[in-house]
Amino acid sequence: MDSPFRSVSLILFFITTITLSTLAVAQSSTIGVQYISRLLDIQDRERAPPSVQLAAAYAVLQRLLPSHYSAFQFRIISKKQCGGEYCFILRNHPSSYIRGTPEIVISGVTGVEVLAGLHWYLRYWCGSHISWDKTGGVQVASMPKLGSFPRVQDAGVFVKRPIPLNYYQNAVTSSYTFAWWDWKRWEKEIDWMALQGINLPLAFTGQETIWQKVFQKFNISNSDLDDFFGGPGFLAWSRMSNLHGWGGPLPQSWLDQQLVLQKKILVRMYELGMNPVLPAFSGNVPAALQNVFPSAKITQLGNWFSVKSDPRWCCTYLLDATDPLFIEIGRAFIEQQLKEYGRTSHIYNCDTFDENTPPVDSPEYISSLGAAIYSGMQSGDSDAVWLMQGWLFSYDPFWRPPQMKALLHSVPLGKLVVLDLFAEVKPIWSTSKQFYGVPYIWCMLHNFAGNIEMYGILDSIAFGPVEARTSENTTMVGVGMSMEGIEQNPVVYDLMSEMAFQHENVDVKAWINQYSVRRYGRSVPAIQDAWNVLYHTVYNCTDGATDKNRDVIVAFPDVDPSIISVTEGKYQNYGKPVSKKAVLKSETSSYDHPHLWYSTSEVIRALELFIASGNELSASNTYRYDLIDLTRQALAKYANELFLNILEAYQLNDAHGVFQLSRRFLELVEDMDGLLACHDGFLLGPWLESAKQLAQNEEQEKQVRCPYVSQ
Repeated sequence: MDSPFRSVSLILFFITTITLSTLAVAQSSTIGVQYISRLLDIQDRERAPPSVQLAAAYAVLQRLLPSHYSAFQFRIISKKQCGGEYCFILRNHPSSYIRGTPEIVISGVTGVEVLAGLHWYLRYWCGSHISWDKTGGVQVASMPKLGSFPRVQDAGVFVKRPIPLNYYQNAVTSSYTFAWWDWKRWEKEIDWMALQGINLPLAFTGQETIWQKVFQKFNISNSDLDDFFGGPGFLAWSRMSNLHGWGGPLPQSWLDQQLVLQKKILVRMYELGMNPVLPAFSGNVPAALQNVFPSAKITQLGNWFSVKSDPRWCCTYLLDATDPLFIEIGRAFIEQQLKEYGRTSHIYNCDTFDENTPPVDSPEYISSLGAAIYSGMQSGDSDAVWLMQGWLFSYDPFWRPPQMKALLHSVPLGKLVVLDLFAEVKPIWSTSKQFYGVPYIWCMLHNFAGNIEMYGILDSIAFGPVEARTSENTTMVGVGMSMEGIEQNPVVYDLMSEMAFQHENVDVKAWINQYSVRRYGRSVPAIQDAWNVLYHTVYNCTDGATDKNRDVIVAFPDVDPSIISVTEGKYQNYGKPVSKKAVLKSETSSYDHPHLWYSTSEVIRALELFIASGNELSASNTYRYDLIDLTRQALAKYANELFLNILEAYQLNDAHGVFQLSRRFLELVEDMDGLLACHDGFLLGPWLESAKQLAQNEEQEKQVRCPYVSQ
């Protein structure tokens, strides 16, 4: 059996020869960083005292590695010691030869940099791996014993951020993933954020209670808001004006509970040196506001995607940003948050036009909207900076260059930062002259709707942020992870988190070899070969499609086989050319084509290599998760082919064939259920149980578990 320390030496060689030589000399200043320098200066000045950040960082270490706690010493240093940038420094402790003293000293500008430095050391000197519990958790079996920690170079290791901001979350992650989280789960996530170097997370929990207090000032009662807020699992879309009331009303006890939780979240984020992003007013208002202010410019929006024009849930109300009432409500919302939370990072998220198109395409009108939206923030916080998701520029043809410029230039330079939300597939910076000179964050969207599928574009992640940052006249100010749902595809997030500290393109082939060593705690050649296959197949999606897992086995069983014809295909499936594919006879059908971008026969070969490595890795939880996930992936793609066979038999009037193939399909469903029951990360039960735990009585439990019953 290979010693884990052999793996450590390979990792150390990899990081020393490929990365460290570039990190100490690169500079992180761009035109965009200069534009937001005032915000950065204010955040630095108002950050928690070093003693508070150190205490919070040590607490993370205690939770992560209680048996190795004494091996590390943490220090907070000034930006001046990092050349005016944000950095961490790894050094050998001068007394490490004395038993019982720390062995490694990790210094950083904030608690986040300190913990990112800890993760860097664990990753590249100890061969360890950190991922979400659902995706296998923490691999520390390769950790050495106290007193024998690998030493770093005598001169130390000096790692600067190439760009200051590291963003995390999406406006809808709160519903796809966080809906039922308690403080225990949030604490784990904030620990994970800090270890990944994230310093700019969204903090959206509990805002409905703030809105209650704000709207009371405008003569809107709590009962008026029962139909305004969505249920706990649907708040993201009620916040974005997509629907209202669905899954509600919210019990007051739940609202109060969420505000208490938000205060804990913010305190911990501030203690670690993060800059949480708070929500701002987007114009979304309850219907009752029309009665209180009948002359206000309030428009009823059209139907969104999923509530079938039912007035009980669709067609929300939007207050025009040019109405004076907009700034009043915007100011009241910011001020109420400051009153409740006691402080702010001065950066606020607002997405008025996310999947809602403005009523007029006049650049002058759009400019006035943008200016008014920002005024609502600034009137409550004179140092406010607007953080806007750039998704609208990716999907809505309304936003042509004149309209886009009008919105982006409606706010003073340096007071607006745009999230290039889908940059790993469809970067906007490169087609908009760096967002027409406005600071932006290069983001990896990756996951849509919290779907589970092995998918990614590792090469794009490895060079995209570097390409954007080093481009001519770049206004890039950060990197980010903007997925809609988390706890899937840990390899993708492991690489993306590294890009917050990588100054040069990453050699993915070399990186993926070391990833498998860290992921499982030892070097297994067959597993490395398997991961090389996965890198070139499932994690090499270059067709530009948005991956939403459209496999038949996870789709609603409502397809009319008469509207689908089966024609010649183009992919290889399980070693044989696919001779057929589904084609819609009517484009109005709801059938969504499954997404296949790789040779399934190659992925089956990777699965065989995984299975063959079971004797060596069966004790590894990370291996078990990956084995189940890869098997699930293979079965899901096989189900697509089986489905086409059923359709073909149906269209040939082959009743016996339909019966036999349908039975095989149903057996496959049962097989997949049995497979996924082998790991908690794929179970529905924990999700339902976490929802139930937040309920305070039987009626609330029914609501959170069955939100459609009362609809």
